[in-house]
Amino acid sequence: MKNEDKFFNNSIYDEQAAAFSEKQLTDPMQYQEGMEIIDSDIFDKVQTARAAYDYTKYTEADVHAALAHSERTPEDFAALLSPAALPLLEEIARAAQVERQRYFGNNVTFFTPLYIANYCENYCIYCGFNSHNKIQRACLSSEQIAAEMQAIAATGQQEILILTGESRKMSDVHYIGEACKQARQYFKVVGVEIYPLNSDEYAYLHECGVDYVTVFQETYNKDKYAQLHLAGHKRVFPYRFYAQERALRGKMRGVGFAALLGLDDFRRDALATGLHAYLLQKKYPHAEIAFSCPRLRPIVNNDKINPKDVHERQLLQVMCAYRLFMPFASITVSSRECARVRDNLMLIAANKISAGVNTGIGAHSKKQELGDEQFEIDDSRSLQEIYDALLKIGLQPVMSEYVYV
Repeated sequence: MKNEDKFFNNSIYDEQAAAFSEKQLTDPMQYQEGMEIIDSDIFDKVQTARAAYDYTKYTEADVHAALAHSERTPEDFAALLSPAALPLLEEIARAAQVERQRYFGNNVTFFTPLYIANYCENYCIYCGFNSHNKIQRACLSSEQIAAEMQAIAATGQQEILILTGESRKMSDVHYIGEACKQARQYFKVVGVEIYPLNSDEYAYLHECGVDYVTVFQETYNKDKYAQLHLAGHKRVFPYRFYAQERALRGKMRGVGFAALLGLDDFRRDALATGLHAYLLQKKYPHAEIAFSCPRLRPIVNNDKINPKDVHERQLLQVMCAYRLFMPFASITVSSRECARVRDNLMLIAANKISAGVNTGIGAHSKKQELGDEQFEIDDSRSLQEIYDALLKIGLQPVMSEYVYV
């Protein structure tokens, strides 16, 4: 598939995706039946800012000015993400570390993801769960979910993130809600990372015990988004964008944001991610904000996928910019990263880490997965191994900091 876009990532395309792209695809800006439309202007503000972002105009003086401010503006955030900031990364990291210490001390919060189903109706060409990828599918029963949760709880975990593939047919809202009720029996904090819902459905999950919702926009470039998400409800760009706002209207305590770094221009996507969270927090001051910084990883049937130009220094730059722009926000480092990178990022900017991770279905309680994984992880350490490693570098692991309300 040929493309003049300099941010085009060839590693995620194959002949099947190229052929499918030639078909008559649905309009990614058109809501599908049953999708809630809310009255909000945040989408337009973020899209306008992303399109106008010229990061080549910033100088080292702009970066120094941003570092000198006690509270950083969106313009400061833009400067911190610019190429001019990269030579100053050591100074930026020190400033981020100060903010991390101010708001989180030396604490590191632990959690683990639990994948309960991997059926999916979407065709996202970079994802191992996509509906065109020939993988082993599974949907755990209530008894299997309980076994998974018991195995995880036995390790000492007190926070769990429940994930599914994006299939309302195979893992409907009631199924997810029942899993969340089960999770409440074993864990103090329950989050979900599932397909976007309407606000009344988020309210139902909150009643089932869910504290927070994480939704990756993947990329904020609506044209690139359409190239990457070829079919299914995930193809609808604005509905996914407004998921966090609908979750807050559904009484969720917190919401998480992320762009999948490597899909497009990572600087513009990071800027849009930060502004999305910033504007939503201004509108809903009670909302707790969280960021993730995932980079592309290989998947089943495509081991060539890579994050293109987002190397470790660029990843650090993005995380430090988030920390300096919204210093109170939680920042998670994914098991997509290796142990060395994760531990060092905890010292500088991040405050939350997953442990004992397996992205397959049924892998915590079984020696063999019932369903294939979403992507390859790089840090497969157990909770105890990560716990001990963080203690050695002067950090304090914390299992839970919240009470469900």
